[in-house]
Amino acid sequence: MNSDVPSLIFALSDRLVDAAVANSPLLGTFIGVPGHDHRWDDLSPAGADRSAALWRETQAALDALTPQDEADELAKRVILAHCDEQLEAWAAGDHLIELNSIVSPAQMFVMAFDVMPMATPDERERVISRLEGLGLACKAYRESLEAGRLLGRAVARRQVLAAMEQCRAHAGETSFFLSLPGRFGPLSDADTARTSAAVTAARQAFGALADYLESSYLPSATDHDAVGRERYLRAMRRHLGMRGEPEELYAWGVAEVLRIEAQMRAVAADIRPGATVAEVIHALQTEPAYCAATADEFIALIERCEARALERLDGVHFDVPPLARQLLIKRAPPGAGPIGAYYLAPSADFSRPGGVYYQLEKDTGIPTFDEISTAFHEGFPGHHLQIATQIAQADRLSRFQRLIASNTGHAEGWALYAEQLMHELGFLDRPEYVLGMYVGQLMRALRVVVDIGLHLELPVASEFGAGGVWSFEAATRVLEERGFMTPDNARSEVTRYLGWPGQAIAYKIGQRVILGLRDERRGALGPAFDPRPFHASILNVGSVGLDLLAEWVRRG
Repeated sequence: MNSDVPSLIFALSDRLVDAAVANSPLLGTFIGVPGHDHRWDDLSPAGADRSAALWRETQAALDALTPQDEADELAKRVILAHCDEQLEAWAAGDHLIELNSIVSPAQMFVMAFDVMPMATPDERERVISRLEGLGLACKAYRESLEAGRLLGRAVARRQVLAAMEQCRAHAGETSFFLSLPGRFGPLSDADTARTSAAVTAARQAFGALADYLESSYLPSATDHDAVGRERYLRAMRRHLGMRGEPEELYAWGVAEVLRIEAQMRAVAADIRPGATVAEVIHALQTEPAYCAATADEFIALIERCEARALERLDGVHFDVPPLARQLLIKRAPPGAGPIGAYYLAPSADFSRPGGVYYQLEKDTGIPTFDEISTAFHEGFPGHHLQIATQIAQADRLSRFQRLIASNTGHAEGWALYAEQLMHELGFLDRPEYVLGMYVGQLMRALRVVVDIGLHLELPVASEFGAGGVWSFEAATRVLEERGFMTPDNARSEVTRYLGWPGQAIAYKIGQRVILGLRDERRGALGPAFDPRPFHASILNVGSVGLDLLAEWVRRG
């Protein structure tokens, strides 16, 4: 769309973003569209019905519109796919079982405050209003959980216990909410008193949610972790945007694990001849020569890596939008999330830059061997380039696609591809950084095997030892023995898979699709293959399902 007058489909997209944000203030907060940051979503069954009505009305309106060009066609298909996903989930009653350890309202209620600005009086007022309203938001959420419970659809006990523990923490003396007043700056006595009362109210809201989960919900929870084939196939379609046979993906995942393990053994031998991979990784995690001395030194190292990559690759392998050249590298607020790195997208107008945030396990002796590839995954040329490119394309992509549409397979597939690409281009310039990349790639391959195996209750592949079907215990053992994870991390990881079916496989499957498309393009063009237009074809289409991505890239 290059006209100053938007098409009917683009105009509908503009209105849809406003309607979606009004319906889901949390969505508005995360995508940086202002106007509703003082409110919460209505997570009751009635609220879910209103959301479904919005998507049905959108479907009907789009069905009456004819695309005028390729941009229109893409916009229509992306919005309709999103409507289909939302309505399928609503019809299946997913809003009644939205409780897990990682990405349910129990976590989103807290994550919202991570991205809310708090510098001005108006911004602080919105934060305080949200804190004060959290009790009603949790009450509406409990209504949906209770409706699911009464229908005999309580989620697995393991997920209830994990969410309950988190709620207790947010209600207790180490609550994340207690850190918020310190981010406000100087306040008047009246504002201090109101803020303190709001924080207390938020903690009480989480305490009440934890009490409900323990006393009312938990007794109805099932001990059965797997979601079964029907729900898993639906989750696969949502996360991948493609249809496939999980058994084929499972077998491919097993082969990928074995392939990556062979590469790891070769690199480990270069680092420390005669040592096992596990021994080399232990050395990289503990020896001072392989660690940043302080948190500040660690952040500075990541900043240098990102700046070097941007300087050398912009205009050669990628076309970086000018507004996307700023990338924040920061420590995450203490206690705001699990150990590791995560990316937060820029706001719609780039007034809030994109950023990679690190929740560090400790302040000194920070291992770096696996953090360089992670920086490229989360920052440039991974998620930051991908999402910032999408947001910046107002002339090509509809507002809905730029700000709301998201496909896990495309997003995480690109980020994992970016890690491998940076290795191919020589940016992982120390063998320990290469091994760190392989550790991450191995983890994503194991996710394919474990996630599918768990939810479909498949037999444990002979390559992983003991027989029987996949279970929580078998999966944690494999992640400890083959994924080099601590017992606590392995248990947390498997709990995540069980509560978020289909998401864990998206990284490696998405990478597989992108590498396959690159092989196709390279095979067709031979020596004339140019990575820059290929990468543009992957990024410029925005976040779409993997089947639609392949179709669009093959168009040329």
